[in-house]
Amino acid sequence: MIKINDFTIGGNNPFVLIAGPCVVENEKLALETAEELKKITTELKIPFIYKSSYKKANRTSISSFRGIGDDDAINILSKIKKEFDVPVLTDVHLPDEIEKLNDAVDVLQIPAFLCRQTELLIAAGKSGKIINIKKGQFLAPEDMQHAIEKVLSTGNKKILLTERGTSFGYHNLVVDMRSLVIMKKLGYPVIMDATHSVQLPSAGVQTSGQPEFIKPLACAAAAVGIDGLFLEVHPEPEKALSDAASQFPLKDLKELLISIKEIDSLIKKN
Repeated sequence: MIKINDFTIGGNNPFVLIAGPCVVENEKLALETAEELKKITTELKIPFIYKSSYKKANRTSISSFRGIGDDDAINILSKIKKEFDVPVLTDVHLPDEIEKLNDAVDVLQIPAFLCRQTELLIAAGKSGKIINIKKGQFLAPEDMQHAIEKVLSTGNKKILLTERGTSFGYHNLVVDMRSLVIMKKLGYPVIMDATHSVQLPSAGVQTSGQPEFIKPLACAAAAVGIDGLFLEVHPEPEKALSDAASQFPLKDLKELLISIKEIDSLIKKN
């Protein structure tokens, strides 16, 4: 179990929501989305971590949007953390990025493509922050033990593991719900990323997706007994500058969370 702010992730505690736009697009959108997410989760009494990448380092095309500039994006994340009193999560791609994120975020996320990068995992572990390791699309769930050991080598035991789909041929992902059970046996809280799991990777010049499957995947994962749900959420997904085809509409979030909360309560009660 991992304590953050006034809630605990893992054990038999209620699920935590990790949510926000894929990337920091501008201050207005980030603040308005954070405000609405805080309002919804407070009303539903769901523990909440705000998520947004301060930059995107692994876009399909050289012409894809990567960010508004590191310093500006980090300042916006810091403002969200302070103004709304919520923990903040963002991706980290290189060891030398970690120090500049120190004051702005509470959780460092290791992107799926980088989950085997030893130097990155060790540097993240040494930060003392919570580390969310996303399972690579190319990894079996039990192989996440090696990523865990790299972070543990620093003395940091604050580790989350996130499922985000497994490569299924070309330009497709599949979620094996057994993965959630297998990773949970490794001894750390398990998160389900229901938005990246519906992507159709690198289909042409950009990644596409099947957002109609976000809700069923999220509900199925809740029925397995996850510790957290990860959703990239946007007020207007079709206009998003990154992952437009796989973000969940903010206007539909409350209804989804009500369903997830009911399933989560039933599973953990039993």
